[in-house]
Amino acid sequence: MHDLKKLGFGGEVAGSLLTQTRRLLRQFDLRARKGLGQHFLIDGEVLQRITAAAELAPADVIVEVGPGLGILTRELAQKAARVIAIELDNKLAAALKQTLAPFNNVTIINDDVLKLEPAALVTDYKVVANLPYYITSPVLRHFLEASAKPRLMILMVQKEVAEAIVASPGEMSLLSVSVQFYGEPRIISYVPAQCFYPAPKVDSAILRINLYPQPAVAVDKTGFFELVRAGFSAPRKQLANSLAQGLGISKSDALSLLETAGIVPQRRAETLTLEEWARLFKENKDADHSGTGKD
Repeated sequence: MHDLKKLGFGGEVAGSLLTQTRRLLRQFDLRARKGLGQHFLIDGEVLQRITAAAELAPADVIVEVGPGLGILTRELAQKAARVIAIELDNKLAAALKQTLAPFNNVTIINDDVLKLEPAALVTDYKVVANLPYYITSPVLRHFLEASAKPRLMILMVQKEVAEAIVASPGEMSLLSVSVQFYGEPRIISYVPAQCFYPAPKVDSAILRINLYPQPAVAVDKTGFFELVRAGFSAPRKQLANSLAQGLGISKSDALSLLETAGIVPQRRAETLTLEEWARLFKENKDADHSGTGKD
């Protein structure tokens, strides 16, 4: 049996999470890589908030993206049936295989999560991730659009991104529509920059996404998002103008489309609900834009 204290974990010997983090970095000759957006969580209270938000059960399978030094991984492994930890950094992955060796329910995969199909790993699972800011949107899209979607996602993301994702009509964006199409997001709590080592330049938030069994609106996904992207192609413009520009149709066709869908053409994309986007998609699908072109 491995000694957790010798591996940098455990009790008074390990001390604070900052002490553990510095010890592990020294022990394995590691340093936070700016290029990979590495910031290690060093606040125990925040750690507990993450695990509480995940509502871990003894039968749960967890996919953890970006386990870093494995401090959160260890907490997950103590409460879940299995943890699949995906780490891009070769040196960190090698260190994790040593420090997490005492846990026979942890699998370390040294790879790019965006190149892994979730269905090839697991079917019924939850995602827990402390995401580098630059990869937040691609990782969200990867799991939300996967053939085997998670039941729940708990993500540490940039504060402004979390607020954009949970936005209501009036402040919607392509990102918020894209996430709310698949699930219900909410902010669990805000996390100050000093809770990480090294501290990032911005604050973070713990985001929880409860995925729906089926998307929020019954539409053809590809066509629906083509329309939404067109609507947000010029977000400061009124919808009639942005749709004409984004869809490559005449202004009169765009006005007619909005009128048929019962949407005031002076509105902007950020004000529409998912149901209104779905209605607009249906009308656009049924419309004949044979006379396309700018007026």
